[in-house]
Amino acid sequence: MEGSILLIDDEEQLLKLFTRTLKLEGYNITQAKNIAEAFKALEKDDFDLILTDVKLPDGDGVEATKTYKEKYPNTEIIVITAYGTIKDGVKAIQNGAFNYLTKGDDNDRLLPLVANGIEKARLQQRLNRITDKAQNNYGFSSVIGESESLQKAITLAKRVASTPTTVLLTGETGTGKEVFAQAIHYESDRAKEAFVALNCSAFAPHLLESELFGYKAGAFTGANKDKRGLLEEGHRGTVFLDEIGEMPLELQAKILRFLETGEFIKVGDTKVTKIQTRILAATNRDLLKEAEENKFRLDLYYRLAVFQIHLPPLVERGRDIELLARFFVKHLSSKMGKKSPMIEQDFIEKLQTYSWKGNVRELKNVIERAVIMSDDILSPDVLLFGQTGATNGAIITPLTSLAEVEKHHMKRVLAHTENNKSETAKILGIGLTTLYRKMQEYELEK
Repeated sequence: MEGSILLIDDEEQLLKLFTRTLKLEGYNITQAKNIAEAFKALEKDDFDLILTDVKLPDGDGVEATKTYKEKYPNTEIIVITAYGTIKDGVKAIQNGAFNYLTKGDDNDRLLPLVANGIEKARLQQRLNRITDKAQNNYGFSSVIGESESLQKAITLAKRVASTPTTVLLTGETGTGKEVFAQAIHYESDRAKEAFVALNCSAFAPHLLESELFGYKAGAFTGANKDKRGLLEEGHRGTVFLDEIGEMPLELQAKILRFLETGEFIKVGDTKVTKIQTRILAATNRDLLKEAEENKFRLDLYYRLAVFQIHLPPLVERGRDIELLARFFVKHLSSKMGKKSPMIEQDFIEKLQTYSWKGNVRELKNVIERAVIMSDDILSPDVLLFGQTGATNGAIITPLTSLAEVEKHHMKRVLAHTENNKSETAKILGIGLTTLYRKMQEYELEK
């Protein structure tokens, strides 16, 4: 396992023991015998983790922790305390330390604590890179996530971005379809032109037509002057039609004609308007099924789905939940003018056990409430999930059979391991043969 550790201790024997133990695990170790040497090392190199004693020749390691954290916020710190001085450990955590270790009593905790500390540091480093990029543009760097399913969607989106091709984004509500649409636009040669978004479910049918195509003065009561529609506003740019499955059938015919010819006629006009606008569309419905039931035009479906990208639900992006949560905590705290609170691991673990029917949008809302309710620490107590009536972070689920519970849990673990069968079997505590049998029984082979 790779990772760089700064080990600070003036006891030669303990320094050698920890160095040998950690090097055997593959870590890169730099030694310092006092605080002054530690700061020289920190100025010279970047470290994932600092492992420091409390009593040092030139100062208190607990007090130094506060300075380390202020100057090097991406480096995690574990404080080594003397036996029985728990208050030193508590004070160290208050000063920004990741955790503390008691000399001679916690030897078995050393390697797990170090591994967790380095993982937390690496996660924070990745998060900072993502945050910096997201603040600078709306491109694909603003799409947060490292799961295989999301990366596949990003790869497809990047491939189609530079073309004029119509794209259909599918996925559950809250999976980030508009974020993807923005990324496709800003990574295309239309990036300097307008990006216009319209939710088709937000307007009555007659108003939706006017919003899309515009109208001429006198077309109807109240139309006192000409109005440009959103398609025209997006000339040479991109128009994103969200929830296109909600569009009335008669209006679908006009959109189809525009997609095929680049032309349309405004409400109340007799002249043709010709523009160069790229259409990106999104839906949480199965449009092919809707077309079979005559609720959506089949010809429009095929025209929209020239290039289709499916966005995975959050429950299938298990490894992304912590990354997204930490991003939202940092972003929302800054937006509220608050100091970003420390996040307890139990807080993250509770987020990872929830079903997230509202996907990324629901996660953001839950985090926003938690940030409002917390001061310095985010603990599971401030989490509130689901609809009104859920209390103390309780997850409301319908009563169901044990088989359904097992199937859902198995599906979630498979998503978390990105379909790694050996790792899934290990997490579930069952044999590989049993896993394959149950996957076949629950129709989870795909």
